[in-house]
Amino acid sequence: QGGREANQISDGYRYQDGNYEGYAPNDGYYRGGDEPAHEEDAQSDVTEGHDEDDEVYEGEYQGIPHPDDIKEKQKKRAPAVDDEYRDRADLMAERMEDEEQLAHQYENIIEECGHGRFQWTLFFVLGLALMADGVEVFVVGFVLPSAEKDMCLSSSNKGMVGLIVYLGMMVGAVILGGLADKLGRKKCLIISLSINAAFAFLSSFVQGYGFFLFCRLISGLGIGGSLPIVFAYFSEFLSREKRGEHLSWLCMFWMIGGIFASAMAWSIIPHYGWGFSMGTKYHFHSWRVFVLVCSLPCIASLVALKFMPESPRFLLEIGKHDEAWMILKQVHDTNMRAKGEPERVFTVSYIKTPKQIDEFIEIQSSTGTWYQRWLVRITTTFKQVWDNVLYCLTAQYRMNTLMLAVVWFTMALSYYGLIVWFPDMIRYLQEEAYESRVKIFDDEEVSYFTFNFTLENQIHRNGEYRNDKFIGMKFKEVRFEDSLFEECYFEDVTSSEIVFENCTIISTVFYNTDLYEHKFTNCRLINSTFLKEKEGCHLDFEEDNDFLIYLVSFLGSLSVLPGNIISALLMDKIGRIKMIGGSMLISAVCCFFLFFGNSESAMIGWQCLFCGASIAAWNALDVITVELYPTDKRATAFGILNGLCKFGAILGNSIFASFVGITKVVPILLASSALVGGGLLALRLPETREQVLM
Repeated sequence: QGGREANQISDGYRYQDGNYEGYAPNDGYYRGGDEPAHEEDAQSDVTEGHDEDDEVYEGEYQGIPHPDDIKEKQKKRAPAVDDEYRDRADLMAERMEDEEQLAHQYENIIEECGHGRFQWTLFFVLGLALMADGVEVFVVGFVLPSAEKDMCLSSSNKGMVGLIVYLGMMVGAVILGGLADKLGRKKCLIISLSINAAFAFLSSFVQGYGFFLFCRLISGLGIGGSLPIVFAYFSEFLSREKRGEHLSWLCMFWMIGGIFASAMAWSIIPHYGWGFSMGTKYHFHSWRVFVLVCSLPCIASLVALKFMPESPRFLLEIGKHDEAWMILKQVHDTNMRAKGEPERVFTVSYIKTPKQIDEFIEIQSSTGTWYQRWLVRITTTFKQVWDNVLYCLTAQYRMNTLMLAVVWFTMALSYYGLIVWFPDMIRYLQEEAYESRVKIFDDEEVSYFTFNFTLENQIHRNGEYRNDKFIGMKFKEVRFEDSLFEECYFEDVTSSEIVFENCTIISTVFYNTDLYEHKFTNCRLINSTFLKEKEGCHLDFEEDNDFLIYLVSFLGSLSVLPGNIISALLMDKIGRIKMIGGSMLISAVCCFFLFFGNSESAMIGWQCLFCGASIAAWNALDVITVELYPTDKRATAFGILNGLCKFGAILGNSIFASFVGITKVVPILLASSALVGGGLLALRLPETREQVLM
């Protein structure tokens, strides 16, 4: 009786599986076949190739299927016909279940692949891209003193050049980060670096202010998109035990970028002769050489990236199982050969792929015009990116996204605000010391004298100059107040910060000078002539390029080295949350000591301490942002938060710079409050140290 029941179950299972063995279905069609032969084959199949390590379930060799096998076959067959009629929520639930299974399986696969030569190669390739981001932040600050003279920039224009790069980074992070979740990490990183390299290279040659501003904007857009992609890309080749530490080591390349920019600025910009001129209109000065050199890390990363594979985790998300398997095998074989174990075999044969829901709309080549086809592709892609952005604000991720947004913003507001405020304060202290050494001349009378030397840091009041000649000379920080110039002659004169105020100028000739109309305030010009005025602006590197500013940036970049090392070693031991909260609170304490920074050396010291304390929070923020979001939303979420970070940088630069020379209280209190608030909020974020990448 037990045998008959078993046969009935077995027959029922065969019918349910669609083989129809032993039955003649009543559908009007003839089903040929020899029943005894089928049963004989079935009996041999259940024992053929059985592995001794497999779990043996009682009754298996009697042809009775395991209940789990029945459920699995039912699950596979049920939705196969009518996916398009199922509710999207059901499909999403099934996809999420698949993703959870994939996350744990992928973690095991990465552990089998090991950590070795492949990861270290990718580490240096992506490090160059991160280095390019660090260079981009510093390059504008270094070239501004020279560029403002070369392109005759006003104070407002000079400030716009500094902010336009952050604006480009903000837009690029959101757009290119979102595209990386749809088009692929490698492809979008290549696009990002190509944009940056092309327009950074072009900006070194353009002469006009407007075109230079446009090139730096697009260059910033490119490099801004690289940051979220780099961290998402690298994290998907790391196991759980290695992820926090090695992402923190990767952050060191941002520091190396700052050191590289400072060293190149120090060694290139002061050399005025490192350039060339074409006629009187086109000048390629040394600061343009510096901009050109700063594009080299980006170009090097772009070339090296051509030899690296796409992220297999991304490929599995979009259903490209075979491509992902080949890349993982490549990673495994590369690492095993480097370890001296080439005989080790990659044991993975099948990897779970999530259910594919979003279908990309494709138009046949014969449909519509080429631009209509491209328009459909582009609009579809950006709609998917926008859906990803909205997904980061759904109930599952809303609270984490909002808390991370506040932490990113407060960190950026204080950090970027202070790193601009420190050099400005040092310049202000230098200017105060310079003004304290000013020489004042009252009621002087000079006649028939030839001035052919430099006048610097002087004030002349109520003077009288008759029949004097000013030939081949320079004025630096010179003011003439209530003075008389009669029958004087100015030839080949260059000036910086010179002012004629309430002066009377009679029968005087100005030939080939840069003494323009705006340098004469409330002056009376009687029978005076201006001939062949100098065109453009004129550089004076001895004054405008302060070596101390390069030194400050160099030391500020170098000071984060201890913080980078400590954060990398402790990231997986104490966790991401404690690292963020502790680093931000220590940085806030450092801010209060700025009240005692009344000298250049004190300001430099406190800047180094602040940068060294805050870098750990930046590293932990990068790591936790990568780990909190699933693979198909990871770069999008990172891009949104990094874009918000750049918005905080724009606000910080604008607010903190406006208080230089007025008060130190507001910048210090604002930075400290932001850091304390962000640090305390960060402690409420979930810890991701033991979490697999979803």
